[in-house]
Amino acid sequence: MDWASLWHGLGWPLARLIFFISVGLMVGNLIEALNWTHAVGRLAAPLVRLGRLRDISGASFSMAFFSGVAANTMLAEAHDKGELSRRELVFSNLFNSLPTYFLHLPTMFFITVPFLGPAAVVYVGLTFGSAILRTALIVLAGRLLLPPLPEGCIPCRLDEHASRGWRDALARSWGRFKKRIRKILRITIPIYVAIYFLNQYGFFGYLEQFLADHVSVFSWLPPKAMSIVVFHVAAEFTAGLATAGALLEAGSLAARDVVLALLLGNVLSTPMRAFRHQFPYYAGIFNPRTAVVLMVHNQTLRVGSIILVGLAYYFLT
Repeated sequence: MDWASLWHGLGWPLARLIFFISVGLMVGNLIEALNWTHAVGRLAAPLVRLGRLRDISGASFSMAFFSGVAANTMLAEAHDKGELSRRELVFSNLFNSLPTYFLHLPTMFFITVPFLGPAAVVYVGLTFGSAILRTALIVLAGRLLLPPLPEGCIPCRLDEHASRGWRDALARSWGRFKKRIRKILRITIPIYVAIYFLNQYGFFGYLEQFLADHVSVFSWLPPKAMSIVVFHVAAEFTAGLATAGALLEAGSLAARDVVLALLLGNVLSTPMRAFRHQFPYYAGIFNPRTAVVLMVHNQTLRVGSIILVGLAYYFLT
């Protein structure tokens, strides 16, 4: 392996990841310091109270619309201080799946439309429905499994920590940034490097090929639709979209079969890719053990919700 390939495969992607983590964390800190999440915190308050989540969960939910890194950092700090139990941390992190989805919604929509046309609306609508379903399930589970909350005001935490003007906000944001970024980088960099070399030596390729070789068990899909699943799993999302678009354009598959194939490819491929790309910075924000717990819960709930909406679409269309 030469230095050029090492830079293009590891150095540049890692530098880009660190840059975007840093920007997201700094912007998130500034938004938090300026109290711009106040209005969204008020909107989230009924759901937070209904799910027996704490005020920090509402504040983190609000922050997640702007920065997932900052939102998770808020939860990690509250957990470290004993303000959130392990169960409350898991529920709060899962509760953030809806704003996290909204962060990626515009990109996903404008990528799928050129390939799928009207079928893109159906596919994106189903994934949006799964995000809504996840939020509803978390609120219901919190209501059943978490203890009742003390009386209080959810947006109050945002009021108490508001900064007085831009100068104060910038000073507080920079102080928090320096404290948080050191911990994130100390763990993120070695884990990212380890995952890179696992990928180089074929570990993830083997897992993805295993999935691609065994998708034939899904005989309820037309044989041509299985090519969408294989490309989605063995290559990437856009490869699956390109295959789907070509089959749609040729009239080889109905839009319904294409949507079902993309949902299946999503279920099979995303958990492994999420681990590969999200685990390094998750482990930096939380500790590695907690990061694994949170990601397992996240991916289990995400996959389960997509399967449920996919089954509903399969039997109702």
